[in-house]
Amino acid sequence: MPSVACCGPARPGPATARRHDGNLRSKHAGHSLHTLCATPPGQGSGAGAGDVIAAVYQPEIVNTLPPGWVGPSPVTSKPFMFAPRWDAASYLRNSTGAGNPANKGGAAFSMIATLEYSSKAGAPEKAVADHIKQAFTNPKATKPLNAHKNVPGDNVNEPLHRLYLDQKRRDRNRAVSVRECTRAWGASYTAGGKECDEFPFATTYEGSAASEFDVHVDKEDFSVLPVPGAQNGGAGNLLSGFYTANRIIDGPDDGFIVKIN
Repeated sequence: MPSVACCGPARPGPATARRHDGNLRSKHAGHSLHTLCATPPGQGSGAGAGDVIAAVYQPEIVNTLPPGWVGPSPVTSKPFMFAPRWDAASYLRNSTGAGNPANKGGAAFSMIATLEYSSKAGAPEKAVADHIKQAFTNPKATKPLNAHKNVPGDNVNEPLHRLYLDQKRRDRNRAVSVRECTRAWGASYTAGGKECDEFPFATTYEGSAASEFDVHVDKEDFSVLPVPGAQNGGAGNLLSGFYTANRIIDGPDDGFIVKIN
């Protein structure tokens, strides 16, 4: 069976090599390596110089049985493959190509990635995981109160989308979250080192201020809760690493979901 390299590993994990023509070479009997890369940088699209190129990839494989084997031969098949995507976003790994612009950027398969948080005892993000779990399972009990609240992010039909390029909107998400924490628990909610945790994340387009930017978003379709600062920071570090490892780009073309274990 062939192994497919899309200019580096697909999600999860970073992909750095980039943009060459496809080729097929024999490694040893019964095995081959197919390297598929995109065209030179600068021909893609996307905000913030994302330089995004997506492709449909479906190789045709012809299997021929060796002499003495019984069965139909040759057999042609077209195995299913996830669509590869290349980008050269300035805020992701290998944005300069280590000094060689022709090698900048990376690749990932075009699929919805999953951020996993743990609610188990001792997990550094436990308080945040518990908060998100409640937002998914009992949103009406979260603040701000909304009898029709539906918090997105737990299924592929309602994914989250990374917000990176618009700093003012990220700041507004955080400001709305802090406002709601203060309204619900008073200005002293920070006692003991607590911070206002918000979900969906402030670094997503679905964040707390989403309804101010999109008339199709219902007001107060988010949740806030004071949590220990260390736990909030631990969850934030995991989120940042997730964005990087999975090459999550800014905007509506790259969604992800969250699962609580």
